[in-house]
Amino acid sequence: MSSSLWIAKFDAACRLGPRAVAWAILGRGPWARAWLRWRLGEADPPDPAGAMAGADLRPLWEANRWAELPRLALAGRGAEILPWAEAWLTAHPPFRGPLWLCGQEAALRALHLALACALAGRAAPPEVMRALARRIGANPAYALAQDNNHPVSEAAGLLVCGLVLGDARLAARGARRLDSAIARLVAEDGSFAQASPAYHRLLLDVVAIAQWLRGPDLPAAPLTLRRMAAATRWLHRLACPESGLLPRIGHQDGSHFADLSAAGPLDARASLERAARLFCRASAGWPADAGCAALGLTCPSEALRPEADWQGEGLLGRRFGPFRAVLRTGPLRFRPGHADLLHLDLWRGAENLLRDGGTGAYNPESPAWLPYFQGAAAHNTVEFDGEDQMPRLGPFLFHHWPTTGALPQGGWWQDHRGRRHARELWPEAGGLRVEDHLSGPFRQAVLRWRLMPGNWRLLPDGVVGQGLRLRVAADGPLTLRVVQGLESLAYGAASALPVLEACLDGKVSRLTTIIAEN
Repeated sequence: MSSSLWIAKFDAACRLGPRAVAWAILGRGPWARAWLRWRLGEADPPDPAGAMAGADLRPLWEANRWAELPRLALAGRGAEILPWAEAWLTAHPPFRGPLWLCGQEAALRALHLALACALAGRAAPPEVMRALARRIGANPAYALAQDNNHPVSEAAGLLVCGLVLGDARLAARGARRLDSAIARLVAEDGSFAQASPAYHRLLLDVVAIAQWLRGPDLPAAPLTLRRMAAATRWLHRLACPESGLLPRIGHQDGSHFADLSAAGPLDARASLERAARLFCRASAGWPADAGCAALGLTCPSEALRPEADWQGEGLLGRRFGPFRAVLRTGPLRFRPGHADLLHLDLWRGAENLLRDGGTGAYNPESPAWLPYFQGAAAHNTVEFDGEDQMPRLGPFLFHHWPTTGALPQGGWWQDHRGRRHARELWPEAGGLRVEDHLSGPFRQAVLRWRLMPGNWRLLPDGVVGQGLRLRVAADGPLTLRVVQGLESLAYGAASALPVLEACLDGKVSRLTTIIAEN
């Protein structure tokens, strides 16, 4: 192994911290396989790390999370739940094959099964729940090393399996792990370790269903309830009231859970309404939600109040007349998924005018997708010298993370080479002004504005289209052009969109973009 690769791995390990590294060592490799062999009694135990190097398993896993079962219960077909689950287990024997590779997937199945049986007024099949509980509990180290949704989902799955099986020790262990995961991964202001509105929604869904299923028999810790109330308010700020759409910041793979309102992967309103009633004792603004009615959650008289201006760990929000702006800021307390610092998402009602590229796929057939969608080119930020804000070490890991800091109306980041980008948002007549300040040793830079698809016309100082006008100015030579970029509106899919690029050399230190209605 080259010395540069060792340096990159050492840097990433230092930034992840000893806890995550220790759990990763325990959860992967020969030690983990030997442990799984003993826990599951299989000669060839699941190996999540090795499996991810092959075909993309994400669509297969999503299709086998047993989301059909709650729908059967709501349709009055509860008698079909047990035969359905037993047939699935016959087709996919426990602990064998790709559908048993991930403990989180077993946890989501267990939660869907327990929810469906509760809605149908039936007992969940103990033999099925035992198999799922064994897989969830077989390798907790792998989940704990991720510092994302995995330890939350697996803990919730263990908790619910224990409740269904009447196993007080298992339920208590799941409850302790869930409380611990939320205390670590959800900050006091409600921000989640994953800077991803989509996975923030999954956090709310999983913990809300676990909370509903646990009832008063095994109450959550007060800290857990406070953090989940804050997490609900956090996502409520980001959701479009007209459509329930969320900014595609960070990983966005269409994951959604316990969709009792048939809202689909893009509409977060039902998730927010359920979480608000459970954790905030308030309505999120959608009192007629069918999913809440199915759960017997009455609509409180109090409602969550929309916030025009807010700031917290990871994101900053501002309202400028008809525009709603979301800025991706620091700090980077947990591993970043995308090189997207100071990306700006801009909305006008349900229109996502300036947008994030999304995710594409985690293990795409096109090798270019991964660096593109996770890199600076797929975000509304500045790229120095054709390089990302931090070098890539693997599909989900960067090294040499930038340092970050807050500004009154924005933030800044500086990479390991000393290149610095600061951005602030200010009100302007009819819209907003974006001030970008660049410094450090760079030869050239590109500022990108990723425009919503439509008819855009390039002008000497910017673009016009879709009822919007962008003007870009700099304190030095500047070249404007409109190029074709890509965005991923659904997992595994990509489509074209126009991108305004402002190209400049190392002499430019300040750019100003004025955005207003045309």
